[in-house]
Amino acid sequence: MVHRKTIRLAVAGAALTLLTAWSGTESESGASVEIESGQLVRPGREIEYSRDGVSQTLDVDSIRRSGSSVEIEGTDGSGNSVTLEMDN
Repeated sequence: MVHRKTIRLAVAGAALTLLTAWSGTESESGASVEIESGQLVRPGREIEYSRDGVSQTLDVDSIRRSGSSVEIEGTDGSGNSVTLEMDN
C-alpha cells in the first residue's frame, strides 16, 4: 500500500509541470514564492523559484498534498531545510 502511495506521489509530481507560474509561501518566513512555468517539480529534481523577487534554488526532497495546497520540502543551496506551501 505504501508503495502505491509513493507511485501516486511520483506521478502527481510529474504532473506538476505547469503552464503558468505557481504561487505560494515559504512556511518558515511567510515570504511569497513563485515557481515559473515549465519546471518539473518532483523529488530528486532541482527547481528554481522566486522568493520575494529573488531567484533561489531548491533540491526537492518530497511533495505532499495537504488540503487545498501542495507542500514541497527540500534543501536550499546553503543546506537549509525549506518548505514551500503552494496554492493548489
